[in-house]
Amino acid sequence: MDNLSDTLKKLKITATDRTEDCLEGCLDCLLQALAQNNTETSEKIQGNGILQLFANLLTPQSSCTAKVANIIAEVAKNEFMRVPCVDAGLISPLVQLLNSKDQEVLLQTGRALGNICYDSHEGRSAVDQAGGAQIVIDHLRSLCSITDPASEKLLTVFCGMLMNYSNENDSLQAQLINMGVIPTLVKLLGIHCHNAALTEMCLVAFGNLAELESSKEQFASTNIAEELVKLFKKQIEHDKREMIFEVLAPLAENDAIKLQLVEAGLVECLLEIVQQTVDSDKEDDAAELKTASDLMVLLLLGDESMQKLFEGGKGSVFQRVLSWIPSNNHQLQLAGALAIANFARNDGNCIHMVDSGIVEKLMDLLDRHVEDGNVTVQHAALSALRNLAIPAEAAEQLGKNAKLVERLVEWCEAKDHAGVMGESNRLLSALIRHSKSKDVIKTIVQGGGIKHLVTMATSEHVIMQNEALVALALIAALELGSAEKDLESAKLVQTLHRLLADERSAPEIKYNSMVLICALMGSESLYKEVQDLAFLDVVSKLRSHENKSVAQQASLTEQRLTVES
Repeated sequence: MDNLSDTLKKLKITATDRTEDCLEGCLDCLLQALAQNNTETSEKIQGNGILQLFANLLTPQSSCTAKVANIIAEVAKNEFMRVPCVDAGLISPLVQLLNSKDQEVLLQTGRALGNICYDSHEGRSAVDQAGGAQIVIDHLRSLCSITDPASEKLLTVFCGMLMNYSNENDSLQAQLINMGVIPTLVKLLGIHCHNAALTEMCLVAFGNLAELESSKEQFASTNIAEELVKLFKKQIEHDKREMIFEVLAPLAENDAIKLQLVEAGLVECLLEIVQQTVDSDKEDDAAELKTASDLMVLLLLGDESMQKLFEGGKGSVFQRVLSWIPSNNHQLQLAGALAIANFARNDGNCIHMVDSGIVEKLMDLLDRHVEDGNVTVQHAALSALRNLAIPAEAAEQLGKNAKLVERLVEWCEAKDHAGVMGESNRLLSALIRHSKSKDVIKTIVQGGGIKHLVTMATSEHVIMQNEALVALALIAALELGSAEKDLESAKLVQTLHRLLADERSAPEIKYNSMVLICALMGSESLYKEVQDLAFLDVVSKLRSHENKSVAQQASLTEQRLTVES
């Protein structure tokens, strides 16, 4: 290190004299010292005020320029050197050098700027002010189609520089997007997919940019889906596929890109991964199975992509997803149930799936998990059933399925699993609300479901209370005779009295409770309970309620109660 001190002294003299040969020797010594001990050499360079000299040495005419830029790139690998590089005024001359025609100068300048920007707010701001990003993007565009090794190395360095420049910085990422970096990077990926280093750089850049909402539209106007799927098919290694997954996941949140990915054949790749990893005990395989099946479910969240894959229920993808439900892999069961819930966003699909026996598959799945309590899978299966029950025709089929109703009534009592209990209650209510069918109500009365709907009316969640009250009003309107005894023993009238008297009850709860009171007047025994509980007092107070609908319903209910008494 002694001769380093000599070199630094010599450098101070030669830097002002500009004797090129001597200068070159000093720079070579510095590069050697940096290769042996970067941190210590960097400290000495800073301590001796050498960084300030570099600013004058970075001229396009000098034959030593590339070496000076190389030294700056090396010292900037140290975090403590990045701000000093900015303070020494190196950014502006480095950015000027980006206009050079010399490939080695461009390469070392790109490295130097990239390293100074790495995790450094000051570095990024200085490059931003000097206008460095636009020049680099222009280079990417003009070099894009050239595939010789030297150009590919330069492209890789420039991509890396832009990544360090914009990483985790929304406004700089937005700037790059406005400069049109996305179509250029997509084109790069297509042309240079054989070059691993450059491909990796593109993927990391996509991963960063794809997090930004404004990028999605730009991505959607390129052939990114096609390029990523093509690249994905070539990968054998886990970590390479994982890199592509990290780009696919944020992109697939966009509906247009979902459809493009489906059309580019991503689903077939995902199904293949599932097949390869489903029986494996390896942690990597389990993680990949989860990623692939999660992404599959995400693709089904788009209406067009979902319909394309459903193919009228004849699609091979739909059939494969169906086979996940009875599998022994929890992750696949979960993804299968979530996928069915997504397919069920269309009435025609629901009816087709119910007709083809999906309900039995989901019930078997629920049965398997009631004992071991895998609540996530149970939730997903119940959500799928709830989506299937949205069209009236499907709700009627489900609601007349005595075995399903019997199971739901059992799960309404699963006190240890509040989520499953809540979902089961909501499904019972949905079967009545969506089918509006006497047969469904009879099946639920026979299955012992009434008491659970009355309990649900006292839930802490307003939405559940409401669903219960609407279902009970339909029961009272359509099948009061067969439900009468159960409504009495479940103490419905007392519950309604409490809901109306309680000031904390939401307006819609008060409204639906009064509608239900009027519907109960068709039953002698229930009406007697209403009279015994002095409902008139509670109802007449509500005539002055601030909510218009509540006040009107209170007047109507009061009239009914007065007439009847």
